[in-house]
Amino acid sequence: MPTHDVDAVLVAGATGGTGREVLRRAGPRVDTVRALTRSPGATADLRAAGADEVAVDDLLDPSDLAAAVEGVDAVISAVGSTTSAVRSGPPFVDGAGNRALLDAAVDAGVDAFVMESAIGVGPEPASPLASAFGAFIGPLQEAKADAEAAIREAPIRHTILRPGVLTNGRRTGLVTTAEPGAKLWGTVSRADVAWLMTAAPTTEGAADRTFEVVSTPRFPERGVDVNWTLPR
Repeated sequence: MPTHDVDAVLVAGATGGTGREVLRRAGPRVDTVRALTRSPGATADLRAAGADEVAVDDLLDPSDLAAAVEGVDAVISAVGSTTSAVRSGPPFVDGAGNRALLDAAVDAGVDAFVMESAIGVGPEPASPLASAFGAFIGPLQEAKADAEAAIREAPIRHTILRPGVLTNGRRTGLVTTAEPGAKLWGTVSRADVAWLMTAAPTTEGAADRTFEVVSTPRFPERGVDVNWTLPR
C-alpha cells in the first residue's frame, strides 16, 4: 500500500472524545470510515458524527471482529477505560480489548494499526506527571503496556501515540512528538491526537514507532522531525 493510499479505516472507541475526532478528520479523506461500538444504540449518533458504516461488537467479549475489520486498510484504536474501571479490575479494554482487535486485524491482513496509549506507559524514563499516571491508574497503564508489546511483536505496521493529559477543544497543530523516554509532560487536545492518529497510516516516518505527545508545554528541543501526512 502506498503511504498516501488508505481507502477504508476502522475506528475503535469511536464513541469517545478522541474517536469522534478521528471520525471528523478521516471522514473527508477516506472513502469508507467504519466505526466500532459495543452499543447498538450508538449507531445513529456515530453516523451523524461522520461514520459511513457502524460495526457493533464488544472487544472484551467479541462475537465477530473478523467482520468489523474486513476490507479495511487501517485500524485506529482510541479505546480506553475510565479511571473508575480500576476498581472493577481486569480485563480492561486498554489491554485485552486492543489485543483482540490486533489479532483480528492481523488475521485479516490489515496494513496498519494505530493505538492511543498514554504517557508513562512502558519502561522508559518518565516525567513526574507520567509517574503520577502510574501511581493513580497503574493497572490501566499496565494493560496499555501489554497491548503495546503485542502490537510491536505483531506482523503489522504500527504507530503508538502516548499523549499527556487529554483536553477538549480545537486542534492547535502545535504538538511535540518525541521518542519514548523524552520525559514529556503537559496537556494535548484530543483533536490534535486524532489528527496524528489519522495521519499515522500514511506517514512514512511514523511506521513502527512509538511517540510521546504533548502540546502545552511544547518542548520543541525534545521532539523528532516527522512529516505527518494525512490520507488524500
